[in-house]
Amino acid sequence: MSQYIDQSKLQKLQELKEAGINPYPYTYNQSHHAKEVNETYSSLQKGEHTDVTVSVAGRVMLKRVMGKAAFFHLQDQTGRIQIYLSTDLLGPLYDVLTKKLDLGDIIGVEGHIFKTKMGEVTVEVKSAEILCKSIAMLPEKYHGLKDIEIKYRQRYLDLIMNPEVKDVFHKRSLMMKVIRDFFAEKGFMEVETPTLQTIYGGANAKPFITHINAWNLKMYLSISPELFLKRLLVGGFEKVFTICKNFRNEDVDPTHNPEFTMLEIYQSYVDYNTMMDYLEQVYEKACIALHGTTKVKQKYREQEVELDFKAPWKRMTMIDAIKQYGNIDVTTMTEEKIKHLVHEHKIEYEGTFSWGLGVQLLFEELVEDKLIQPIHIIDHPKESTPLCKPCRYDERLIERFESFCLGMEISNAYSELNDPVLQRELLEEQAKQLRAGSTEAHPMDEDFIAAMEYGMAPAGGLGFGIDRMAVILTQQDAIRDVILFPTTKPVQETLSEKEAEKIYRSKKIVVIADENLNPGVVANAIGQLGIAIGGHSKEKLFETTTLHDAENRIHYTDSLYPMTNLAGSQKEMAEFAMLCYKANIQFFDFSDIMRRAHTDNQMQKGYGALKTKEIGYLAVGALIPEDFAKEFISKLTLFGMNT
Repeated sequence: MSQYIDQSKLQKLQELKEAGINPYPYTYNQSHHAKEVNETYSSLQKGEHTDVTVSVAGRVMLKRVMGKAAFFHLQDQTGRIQIYLSTDLLGPLYDVLTKKLDLGDIIGVEGHIFKTKMGEVTVEVKSAEILCKSIAMLPEKYHGLKDIEIKYRQRYLDLIMNPEVKDVFHKRSLMMKVIRDFFAEKGFMEVETPTLQTIYGGANAKPFITHINAWNLKMYLSISPELFLKRLLVGGFEKVFTICKNFRNEDVDPTHNPEFTMLEIYQSYVDYNTMMDYLEQVYEKACIALHGTTKVKQKYREQEVELDFKAPWKRMTMIDAIKQYGNIDVTTMTEEKIKHLVHEHKIEYEGTFSWGLGVQLLFEELVEDKLIQPIHIIDHPKESTPLCKPCRYDERLIERFESFCLGMEISNAYSELNDPVLQRELLEEQAKQLRAGSTEAHPMDEDFIAAMEYGMAPAGGLGFGIDRMAVILTQQDAIRDVILFPTTKPVQETLSEKEAEKIYRSKKIVVIADENLNPGVVANAIGQLGIAIGGHSKEKLFETTTLHDAENRIHYTDSLYPMTNLAGSQKEMAEFAMLCYKANIQFFDFSDIMRRAHTDNQMQKGYGALKTKEIGYLAVGALIPEDFAKEFISKLTLFGMNT
């Protein structure tokens, strides 16, 4: 049985079934969504009722039961709507809804629209139907879902508890539509290329390897669609694009995910200059679609910057960029001198050193992180790819550009090589490097060479990462924030005894409660803090979350860390809060505002009106290093209930 199942919810599920209620019906007639109702009837006067009937459906996110009447908040894909339930209108069904429903359950209701005396648009429920009885408990309501790993592993919980996350993916969807429409209007045809390939290519990357049982053959997941799209140009298509998944067995960091979405386009009879125009235009259109302007604010190294994607963008050769940002002119430098500079800057590299490799290494080390506004870096060393035409003014270079923004690459494009003899030579050299141990060199693709030998028209090609584009334009921090289900490592199930002991000794949970409160309120406050710290700390608090007895019943475990409960004044609790804030330690509190508020809006309004030191704390707490604030903590007395 899953560790997330709540026994009380299971019991209520059984009781519903025994009462003849199907908690999992097939359909429900939903006539309106929350946002539509709230916006349409926002002009009602306080206390005003209407004869308008609507049916809404959603997940119960708040319950406030007051005897014979209750208010719920339902959350659908557009937002939240308040509903009002009463025994007068619902009869026996009222008890079912208020006693058998929990937060997280899904219901549908029908009723009239009115506005409460507090000014909230509300549905007065005339009839209701349980649509799904959940059996797992949602995260604790006051703090939502903050644990980063849970956000990515259990995205469904992230979407439930942090509805604003949905906006990111709505924007991504709109961005994708703009991209497709843009290239369709330019006369491009969207095509598909294989994900499973007998030979990989099109990028310098390490592939994922798999196996097809039917042929007893090693296969690879696609690292790029490039070589297949070029085959289509050979076949006579002149404008093609694909939006596909690529798989590269490389880094996982804020700008890389092993599985990522990419767009590639190829057009006959143009060169890389046309590709620059396309990239600028599609970014500009997407930015305007999402923000109404070509400008968007982002963070770079903790500083806010305003990016401007208005075309045209700045263009600079790689050699000029090194000269401007690295104060090094490599134009006439010998290979030996560049190699000396590479060693001087402690830059590591694989394979045989060359002038071009050195130029590329210096650019990556000295320039990339300084390219904040969108820019095209053009004319790269020929060693950087075997798939590109030579530069028309310097045989050491090729007609390749990469675009950069916020210090990261956002596109890659070529004037495509269509000389089959030279193409064979370059791929044979790559294959030699692969055999010598290079993990990112191209293998020889004889079928691709055969296609090129039939002749491919001059062409330009462009590839850019959809995910990185989404990071920038939706104003997120990392690539995992714009991928619904990013790649994550499996959860580590257990720790060794030595590891657990080391963790236990390293930190402790400290809770300080108001010294003037009665024991009952103190116990409640400490309990609320325990839930908050346990559910939302940045740290791993449990070796395993559940235990099983001899009858296979579930028992939930305690924290790995010791917990100390102290008594303190309002001043001392505020002082502890500020110590945590200054040390960047995640801090939790339970206040009189929280205890009395019935909605998140009420809590935010209460907190928003006060400075930190003015908040009336019932208790404060944090998971802190063993030696943190020792002198301050030593002045406080135990509440007499710590372990």
